[in-house]
Amino acid sequence: MMKKIVFVDVDGTLVSDDGLVPESARTAIIQARNNGHQVYLCTGRSKPELYDSILSIGFDGIIGAGGGYIEVDDEIIYHKKVADEDVVHMVDFFTEKELDFYLESNGGLFASPNLEARLDKLVYGDVENDPIAREKKVNNPHPFVQGLTYGETNLYRTDVNKACFLENKAVPFEDIKKEFSGKFEVMHCTVPIFGDDSGELMVPDIHKATAIEFLLKHTGGNQKDTIGIGDGMNDAEMLTYCETGIAMGNAKEGLKQLADDITKSVDEDGLFASFQKHGLI
Repeated sequence: MMKKIVFVDVDGTLVSDDGLVPESARTAIIQARNNGHQVYLCTGRSKPELYDSILSIGFDGIIGAGGGYIEVDDEIIYHKKVADEDVVHMVDFFTEKELDFYLESNGGLFASPNLEARLDKLVYGDVENDPIAREKKVNNPHPFVQGLTYGETNLYRTDVNKACFLENKAVPFEDIKKEFSGKFEVMHCTVPIFGDDSGELMVPDIHKATAIEFLLKHTGGNQKDTIGIGDGMNDAEMLTYCETGIAMGNAKEGLKQLADDITKSVDEDGLFASFQKHGLI
């Protein structure tokens, strides 16, 4: 068969809600590449969020930061950063509205002052008063929570790819979109524990499909050979652009309506099932 170029989302597609890669997903990607297919990560995460448990699988390259960063064979071929004045704008707004957030750059993930305590509660429980929650934090720390940089006194950084904010029910999502209209693409976040009205601030006119198109021009790949698989609405452009768009069983309903095919959920070995069905393995 023709060799395919496969783009795989991370959260909710490759990685389950508990941050783990199912062994079946790891096996599927290794076998597909051994069969001569190319497999790329295509994620909203920035490079520091791609831990060894993910990268050790082996990929032909990375599309990160929702399309703002592209790496092929360990070479950076594209990197779009947020303008300095726009970083100041969002840091000031988030601080004023008491929205917990973190800034993503290739140099790290930088947390707002109250984010660590908020994440501890969401991920582990009441670590102050509950010994079980405290033990969970010590003995089974979540790589994302560990990977953030806390205590930064200056968040007016000049190397920001994008930003994520957690839900604050006192601040409607639509108000945040209005605030940053024309400056950022404000999208709902795909991490469930962050809340329904959590979100990401992306550089406008950049998304996974624009990055895939750029990557294909760089590598000489053909759009007709592409497969995209994801679960969130930030995967919509990818599934529409790719020749075959696959939604996970746990995907948002809006994404399923755009997909050419729907596989099982991440916890039901959906990635493996989709690779098998479409002849990659």
